Amino acid sequence: MEPLLTIIQGCAQNNSRDQKWLYEKYFGYCLKIVFRYIYRYDKAVDIVNDGFVKIFRSFSRFQYKSNEHAEMMLMGWMRTIMINTAIDDLRKNNFLPEIGDISESIWMHEDKSQGADQALLYKELIKQIKKLPPSYRTVFNMYVIDGLTHQEIANSLGISVGTSKSNLSKARVILQKIIKNNDEQIEACNM
Repeated sequence: MEPLLTIIQGCAQNNSRDQKWLYEKYFGYCLKIVFRYIYRYDKAVDIVNDGFVKIFRSFSRFQYKSNEHAEMMLMGWMRTIMINTAIDDLRKNNFLPEIGDISESIWMHEDKSQGADQALLYKELIKQIKKLPPSYRTVFNMYVIDGLTHQEIANSLGISVGTSKSNLSKARVILQKIIKNNDEQIEACNM
């Protein structure tokens, strides 16, 4: 934990070596977060880089309550910045849907704490979420995966709380249909 605290202090003082270390350590983590919103690998990488610029510019404001929780607080703070950066890009492009398949390179940055089964389930979940319309997908990601409240989502996206709830409900219905169709296809193959 001590090296991370030193890195955090170095980043707050704009030390480029510490910033490089932080970027390399958390790039994969941040890419996965952004990729839930932006499905083109090259664009997701650009947004992660933009997010890191925001992180480094505002690092002096980052605070943590205890040394033992510093990494958890740092990761939560970075996650918020990455989500907001991705949403800003989506909003700028009027939530236009991303076109194309999920690049296999996104999975190269696997979280070492995940087992192989968890990584596979995560990958499959993201593939199914990608099939949702952009506004439903964004609300679903923010509420279910990122744990934001409907009020936080509404404030972030500039929509009403009711619209957020409606989009989440519709997203769940669509995902249930997708999963049911996949299950039926698997059963048909096993006959």
